[in-house]
Amino acid sequence: MNKLFQMISSFFSTGAYDLDGYHFKNELKKSGTGILLDVRTGSEYATGKLPSAVHIDYLGSSFATELAKLNKGKRYFVYCRSGNRSSSAVLEMRKLGFEAFSLAGGISAWPK
Repeated sequence: MNKLFQMISSFFSTGAYDLDGYHFKNELKKSGTGILLDVRTGSEYATGKLPSAVHIDYLGSSFATELAKLNKGKRYFVYCRSGNRSSSAVLEMRKLGFEAFSLAGGISAWPK
């Protein structure tokens, strides 16, 4: 229930860390060492991913455990199917001290 509440509240948030596709891709490229993080489910991830993406299922029971393993010295660029889960994940990550950004509109907003 907590994750559902976070997803709903992030939908209504200001989206200060949500970037449109152009800026998301550009900031990832500029960072040089940024990590592209896919937070979709395993079945969604299996249908295709963005190049070099690391997968951690936001809805999975081990999400917090997997986050704890990540390097807080890196910048994270997070995406999902529609942008809701990635926005929620970014809010959680920022509370933990990560520098993270969400792809507004999800994977379909990734510029070709």
